[in-house]
Amino acid sequence: MTAWSIVGTISGTSADGIDIAEIKTDGMTVSSFGPSKTIDYWVDTRAKVLEAAGKKGENRESWPEIARLVTSDHVAAIHAFLREHNVTPDAVVFHGQTVWHDPKAGETVQLGNPQALADELSLPVIGDVRLADMETGGEGAPLVPVYHQALAKTLVGADREPLCFLNIGGVSNLTFVDADHLLAFDIGPGNALLDDWVRSHGAGDYDAGGEISARGRVDEAKLAEALTHPFLSEPGPKSLDRYSFSGEFVRGMSLEDGAATLLNFTAEAIAKAEALLPAVPRVWLVCGGGRRNPVLMKVLADRLSGEVVSADDYKIDGDALEAQAMAFLGARLKAGLPTTFPETTGAARPVTGGKVYLPAQ
Repeated sequence: MTAWSIVGTISGTSADGIDIAEIKTDGMTVSSFGPSKTIDYWVDTRAKVLEAAGKKGENRESWPEIARLVTSDHVAAIHAFLREHNVTPDAVVFHGQTVWHDPKAGETVQLGNPQALADELSLPVIGDVRLADMETGGEGAPLVPVYHQALAKTLVGADREPLCFLNIGGVSNLTFVDADHLLAFDIGPGNALLDDWVRSHGAGDYDAGGEISARGRVDEAKLAEALTHPFLSEPGPKSLDRYSFSGEFVRGMSLEDGAATLLNFTAEAIAKAEALLPAVPRVWLVCGGGRRNPVLMKVLADRLSGEVVSADDYKIDGDALEAQAMAFLGARLKAGLPTTFPETTGAARPVTGGKVYLPAQ
């Protein structure tokens, strides 16, 4: 099959910036991994994205302006990336910026204008990557599992299966891979609650290196109560919005104790998810910003049955992975292959997601 050069883009629920990555792929295997980079949002864009996401689907009159800002930032970022790396892709995949995700209501909102992006870049742009799945009864998330499966076969090896990819971004999610068996679901909070807590105390944008959490003491009673949230015990497929969980239960605690309790909430929610899997993973490959928190990684190693390692240990770029995955999904659309499945999103059947936007002539 033809291998295309595809550039994938995504900005996660924490709105840290625009992740961009290029791969060459036929939608089944990756023939080469190209350059990758994260480019910050303009400060005003990030602030407005986080404000809109915090409104939990309300204040929709602000969305068109935010969509314009998101599109403009992507145009600048992708132009800079293509020039810097001398890349001329066959297509760009534009995930857009999620500000609201409510699968029970059949609604997911990724702001941005793929047609405007195609016109500005003079390149085909693949957008609307979640909509077809939701129209077929799926949760619209997670989207990355089919790419995880490809990485498991090419970079990890069958001898390490069953295994889990564990992504810890704003929320946490997993992909369970065992031969041809693929299962995926959102787990619970990732970094979002801890980030918000640290930011609310003027102590930075996140708990760098886990240093704040390491100085705190976990409130076991409040943690145990938080872990009774029914979502944590529901079987997958299932998905979350960044604000589906609240950190209000640590209100009134010190910065350090609240941080320690929230970090352990993330870890214990992941440990509860292990019980929902059909087999115990031999290894957990951790992706996303959470893998850079040594305190969180140690707690996970203590609580999970399998080995807990950074995905980077297997030459998987944990920073670029989701942007690469978007590129992979774009190739699967071009090849007519499904991007989501009943076992990953709950869709009624395998679904090929995405829509191609061609630049104006």
